Amino acid sequence: MSASSAGKPSAAFRRVIIILPIAVALIFGGWYLTRAKPVTVTLAKVARGTVEAAVSNTRAGTVKACRRAKMAPPAGGQIAALLVKKGERVVAGQVLLRLWSKDLQAEEKLAREQLGTAQTQARQACLQADLAAKEAERARQLQAQHFISPEGLDQKVSAARVSRAGCEAAHSMVEQSRSRIAVAQAGLERMTLRAPFAGIVADISGEQGEFATPSPPGIPTPPALDLIDDSCLYVSAPIDEVDAAHVREGLPGRITMDAIKGQQFPAKVRRVAPYVLDLEKQARTVEVEMEFLQLPKAEHLLVGYSADVEIIYDSHANVLRIPTSALMEGKHVLVYRNGVLEDRVVGTGLSNWEYTEITSGLGEGDQVVLSLDRAGVKAGARALPDASASGK
Repeated sequence: MSASSAGKPSAAFRRVIIILPIAVALIFGGWYLTRAKPVTVTLAKVARGTVEAAVSNTRAGTVKACRRAKMAPPAGGQIAALLVKKGERVVAGQVLLRLWSKDLQAEEKLAREQLGTAQTQARQACLQADLAAKEAERARQLQAQHFISPEGLDQKVSAARVSRAGCEAAHSMVEQSRSRIAVAQAGLERMTLRAPFAGIVADISGEQGEFATPSPPGIPTPPALDLIDDSCLYVSAPIDEVDAAHVREGLPGRITMDAIKGQQFPAKVRRVAPYVLDLEKQARTVEVEMEFLQLPKAEHLLVGYSADVEIIYDSHANVLRIPTSALMEGKHVLVYRNGVLEDRVVGTGLSNWEYTEITSGLGEGDQVVLSLDRAGVKAGARALPDASASGK
C-alpha cells in the first residue's frame, strides 16, 4: 500500500461517520416524538391558616321561632269580631278575636245589679244591728237601776245579736254577688282571644260569623290564629348519633340557608336533645338547636326556611394546611417540584371538608396537586401548572 493511501480513512469509516449522527438524530427524534406529554395539573400552595373540626346535620334543618302559639278560644262559639289581619303585628295582651257573648254580658249586668241590691240591703241590716245594739246597752243601764226586769234585758240583747247576724248575712250576700260578677267576667274572658306575647299573625283560619271550636282531646282541629314571635329564631337540625358526642351547649357554629345564597350566619348551640331519635328507615339522630348570635337585618328571614348547621368543636389557628381534596388514600399527596410530580407521605391533624392540617412531610410554599382525577396524573409524571386555575 502506498503512503498516500495509508493516510486516508477508508470508505467504510467515512460511511459510519456520516450515518452515525443521522442515526442519533433519528433515535432522539423518535424518543422526543413518542415521549409522554406533560400533564396539566391544578396546584395549591401549602400555607398557614385555621383548620376547624366540625360536624354537620345529616338532613336539612328548619328555621323555627322561639315562641309560636297556635291558638283557639277556650270556648266554642260564633266569631263576632275578628280584630286582626294576616301579617299584622300585635303586642302582648292585645285582643285578637271575640266570640258572640251577649248572654254572658247580660249575666254580668244582672250580677252587677244584684250586687247593688245586696249592698243596699247590707247597709239597711247593719243600721238595724247598730240600733239594736244601742237599745241593748240602754237596757243594761236600766236593769242596773232596776227599772226593767232581767227578762226584758235578755230580750234586748238577743234582738241585738239577731240584728248583727242579719248584718253579717247581708255582707255575705254582697260577696256572693261579687263572685257572680267574677264568674260572668271569666265567661266573657273565655270568649275573648288575646295575644300571649308580641309577634306577627302568621295565619287565621276563620271569618266573622263562622263558628270556632276548641280542639277536643285527641282530635286536632285547625287553630283560629297562628302567632309567631319572630324576634327570636333558631334552627333545629338532626345530627348523626356518631357525631353527637362532640356536640354540647354553647359551642360555636355557622348557619347557612338555601334561600339566602352565599352567606353564613354565626350561631351557637342552645340545646342538645337528651335522647336519640329512632325512626324507622332513617339513621339514628340527635336533634340540635342552633340560635343566631344576631338575627339578619337586611335579609327577610322566614320561619320554616330550610337550613344547614356546622358545629365547631375544635380549632387550630396558624397551622400548615392544604385543601382536603389534595389528600389521597394513605395520607399521600403529589407534590409539584421542578416540573415533575413527586409522591409524598404527610402527617395530618385536624381535618374538615375544606382543609386538612399538615403536621409533617410538607413545608410552607410547597405546591400540591388538586386535579388528582385527571389522566396521567401520578408520581414521576412531568406536569405543567394549569394557568386557568392560577388563583388556587
